[in-house]
Amino acid sequence: MAKSRGEGEGAGQGRASPGMDSAARAPLAQDEDVAAAAAAAAAGAGGGETDSRSSLGGGSSSDSERRVDKFGFLVAEGGDGPGQEAPPLEEVPLEVLRQRESKWLDMLNNWDKWMAKKHKKIRLRCQKGIPPSLRGRAWQYLSGAKVKLEHNTGKFDELDTAAGDPKWLDVIERDLHRQFPFHEMFVSRGGHGQQDLFRVLKAYTLYRPEEGYCQAQAPIAAVLLMHMPAEQAFWCLVQICEKYLPGYYSEKLEAIQLDGEILFSLLRRVSPVAHKHLSKQKIDPILYMTEWFMCAFSRTLPWSSVLRVWDMFFCEGVKIIFRVGLVLLKYTLGSSEKLKSCQGQYETMEQLRALNPKIMQETFLVQEIIELPVTERHIEREHLIQLKKWKEKRGELQCRSPPRFHGAKAINDSEPHSHKAVEPSPSIILPPGATLSPKGRKNKLPKGHKKEDPRKDRLANGPLPEEEEPPTLLEPNASLLHQSKESLSSRESEDTYL
Repeated sequence: MAKSRGEGEGAGQGRASPGMDSAARAPLAQDEDVAAAAAAAAAGAGGGETDSRSSLGGGSSSDSERRVDKFGFLVAEGGDGPGQEAPPLEEVPLEVLRQRESKWLDMLNNWDKWMAKKHKKIRLRCQKGIPPSLRGRAWQYLSGAKVKLEHNTGKFDELDTAAGDPKWLDVIERDLHRQFPFHEMFVSRGGHGQQDLFRVLKAYTLYRPEEGYCQAQAPIAAVLLMHMPAEQAFWCLVQICEKYLPGYYSEKLEAIQLDGEILFSLLRRVSPVAHKHLSKQKIDPILYMTEWFMCAFSRTLPWSSVLRVWDMFFCEGVKIIFRVGLVLLKYTLGSSEKLKSCQGQYETMEQLRALNPKIMQETFLVQEIIELPVTERHIEREHLIQLKKWKEKRGELQCRSPPRFHGAKAINDSEPHSHKAVEPSPSIILPPGATLSPKGRKNKLPKGHKKEDPRKDRLANGPLPEEEEPPTLLEPNASLLHQSKESLSSRESEDTYL
């Protein structure tokens, strides 16, 4: 499927405005050497560039001898894989992991009720980390991709079988071998991983032809494919592009530039020292944060940290991406001691490209993200300020993107689940002309009429005869109807998610 390496040269960013070219293309174009090294490694392991088998192994002895880490990245002999830190982190005890899995299964099987009443508990559990065995399923529920798929049954298959626009297909094919070339899913040219990646990205260009394809979408889609099938990955990608990061992958990249200004303004509150230094050096935010934000740090952080950040990102929204960026800037440029080696623009940019592994380490980074006091309100307030400044300097935005949703709760409220509670049938049957008496009161007879005892008739005449006219149906009262709806809805939600 993918073309030779020579044909892939210079694909760069799938789109970028002239003024954004160096910022948007350069960080993502560095994969050429990495991809070439991965191809050589694959060839040495029996999975060369011409290997047409699945990237998960074709059954040969050399394929079976490939060593991978727990995340699926190839491990070089005597070294760590790209997905591991050195030294490796302490593993979550198996007993604790099983307990978390049990709790997550209960949440996923009763998702509507948890989202409605216990959203804070979901957030806390996302901060602790979603169990690996349920991560893909949880991401689909958190992002609303599962509901989106249910509302669009068969849509992905329709897009998958369509021809696609040749101008996008060519660019996508060139980018396939650049996405995580050391991961077992994507190491082989034409393997199943690359095929599914092509399908997902092509389907998106057909789903949103006005937006097309942006190179930064490829690593996002690749991470999703590591955790779920192609169709589910496609709808997760749709939710990220439309709900979490709207406008990020549109022409002109205006949304990412605007968020760069928001990040820089928030930095003044978080780390005045770092903010002052970047201002003094006149370093535009897009020079260091474009790849961070557009790829959701999937190409920046150690893999265990990437997964923890994504767990929180799907739950809490873009504020997590802002917090990660602020933490990295604070601990890279936030003290006079750290700035001794960053005297100029070049030295500062080099420092931001080669971040200290200690500040990216999973435990440290996650704790800093959780504790950083930057909320959705801060981001939205700053968004309005920066938008006003943008209009004063550059006029109206050319690409109108929809408003973003700050996390799973907001998305769930906007796109409720498609199923409806089954309406209960009337079950109270009374004779014609009879009325249902109010609760707590007895029917009173007119004066002069005595209430007859039906037991006397039974004793004298046997059982009461059936009415000659058909009975009428009366609707149950409101409280009964409410109780019926509630119980049926509860049972149905449990059945739906099993």
